[in-house]
Amino acid sequence: MKILITGRPGVGKTTLIKKLSCLLQNAGGFYTEEIRESGKRIGFKIVTLDGEEGILARTDLPFPYRVGKYYVNLKDLEEIGVRSLEGALREKNLIIVDEIGKMELLSSKFREVVEKIFDSEKDVIATIKKSSDPFVERIKSRDGVVVFELNEKNRDSLLKEILYVLKFNRGENNDTGAD
Repeated sequence: MKILITGRPGVGKTTLIKKLSCLLQNAGGFYTEEIRESGKRIGFKIVTLDGEEGILARTDLPFPYRVGKYYVNLKDLEEIGVRSLEGALREKNLIIVDEIGKMELLSSKFREVVEKIFDSEKDVIATIKKSSDPFVERIKSRDGVVVFELNEKNRDSLLKEILYVLKFNRGENNDTGAD
């Protein structure tokens, strides 16, 4: 099953991914976290489910690529993030990707591994940017992909809904609803 979570920035997509990755077994991949100094967001780091960390983007480190005010570090994205996805593709049952977004899509290696992941038989839970992009639209429109939009109203219920859909798809739900 391929599950995509979309929603506006700051709605809680990464928080949801982190909760799901803690609850689900045999998962690999990565999520992103904000880097803050004096209460201000100055960047993002990559954190693999194995605990490896790297810098995805910062406002104060002049990497060659830029998205908005952030300089994007493709080296860490590819050496840490992409490598964690490749490892998960080989060794895990569930692949977590946070996120398929503008910064990550600057990397052709990232795009290639995402295509491989979505071509695979592995379960996937990924966050994906809401705005339109040809690559993003191709991923969203693939057969078997379920897209959930996270918002303030469903923030608390979506965790349970995704767990239910994933378990049902895996055949782990013995409750048929019949009395």
